[in-house]
Amino acid sequence: MAPIKKTRIPEEIADRVRRLIVDRTFRPGQALPSERVLARRFGVSRGSIRDALRTLETVGLLEARHGQGTFPRELSVDRLVTPIASVITFQRDLQEELMDVRRMFEPAVARAAASRVTDDDLAEMERVLDAQRRKLKTGQSAIGDDTAFHAVLARATRNRVAVRIMETLNDLLIESRKLTLKQKGRPQRSLSGHEAIVAAMRRRDPDAAARAMHAHIDQIADLLQPDHGNGSRGHRRVSRTPR
Repeated sequence: MAPIKKTRIPEEIADRVRRLIVDRTFRPGQALPSERVLARRFGVSRGSIRDALRTLETVGLLEARHGQGTFPRELSVDRLVTPIASVITFQRDLQEELMDVRRMFEPAVARAAASRVTDDDLAEMERVLDAQRRKLKTGQSAIGDDTAFHAVLARATRNRVAVRIMETLNDLLIESRKLTLKQKGRPQRSLSGHEAIVAAMRRRDPDAAARAMHAHIDQIADLLQPDHGNGSRGHRRVSRTPR
């Protein structure tokens, strides 16, 4: 822990402490050094330490226990993703950037899955599609099935990193799915998009699977635009995948 030299002191302290939590120098269940000790080690004021720790509490990395001190919390995807999801929900520019990430990542997942998919994977995808169809007929929400479909697809890649990234994306996308699945015609379009992807999976056609996924995400992105439905497309598309 070297003295802080940058001008944005609380932010730099928070970043240093976060790294010490991630590399397990500061462990869950073990109290951090006191504000006084941290201030001395970092060469900053106790007020700056207090502001930094408060920031880390807000994002769920620390918890203050009355009379005991401040403790690192166990790291989990939910603990890290929840505050990000809250920010994305209320900032449209971040929603659009998240959609760009989906365009970069999910067609690649579909491409890999199509080359590795098994009959069991296809059967699981069909079960999800059947559940979507039933709920579409009865007007029920299919948010869980929408999420499940993308999770099954990721598992078909046989890549644990891809599965974990998709889990994180699915957590971040819950709010946007709630918004778009309420729109007229959206549940049917979601189902049609999934059916096109599965059709490519059955053929074991990686290129077709990637194109189907890209088209599916583009449809969702259109529905998230504030001017959707008035004939105008005011959003900017970034780096479409060649069809």
